[in-house]
Amino acid sequence: MANIYDIASLPELLSANTYPGRGIVIGKSSDGKCAVIAYFIMGRSENSRNRVFTERDGEIYTEPHDYSKVSDPSLIIYSAIRKIGNRLIVTNGDQTDTIYDFLSRGEDSRAALRTREFEPDAPNLTPRISGVLTFDKGEFTYEMSILKSIDAEGSACNRYFFEYPALAGLGHFIHTYVTDGNPIPTFQGEPERVAIPSDIDAFADSIWQSLNESNKISLYVRYVNLESGEEQARLINKNV
Repeated sequence: MANIYDIASLPELLSANTYPGRGIVIGKSSDGKCAVIAYFIMGRSENSRNRVFTERDGEIYTEPHDYSKVSDPSLIIYSAIRKIGNRLIVTNGDQTDTIYDFLSRGEDSRAALRTREFEPDAPNLTPRISGVLTFDKGEFTYEMSILKSIDAEGSACNRYFFEYPALAGLGHFIHTYVTDGNPIPTFQGEPERVAIPSDIDAFADSIWQSLNESNKISLYVRYVNLESGEEQARLINKNV
């Protein structure tokens, strides 16, 4: 049995999984200098695969690659990453905007997510996964959450919230699915502990190369220097 304090290799986790779905990673670089986020999307259907990430004013959006092929835009087009004040939001759906709106009114992300539930895409009932980083005086903390169905029928929503201090070299990885299937099995347990390197290019490349070639769509990685606030980002789209 693995030690609960073990730190896994993210590339190894991804290489062993054909379909984790959409995934969020948050943590601190191994040199202790940067807050790190990564968000990737995957897809099996033509509608899901017809997407790209775009960046506008520091915010990340999912958009169609070919608008003529869009069959249902409701769950594939959304703001994935937004910033408000000293907080950075990253999610796998339009709950990004819900969290943003609540924070703008002085409320918190938990209150925002209590108004939302899993996606209405039966039989998969895809979970909503979210992360919020809070920066303060050269440091940060972060929250992660998952909203998922209580049963196969989608009769109610379970909501799980996790709060973390930032430790150098440590990140947490949450994704929508355990692996491929029909219906696709929902993520179980706590976010996985993963190693976060100091080199953004090495990290982005290792994630992208480890995602299943047939199912991967897009990846975005951002490193935020905690002292200067300087941001580095890498955006990769399979559809170009």
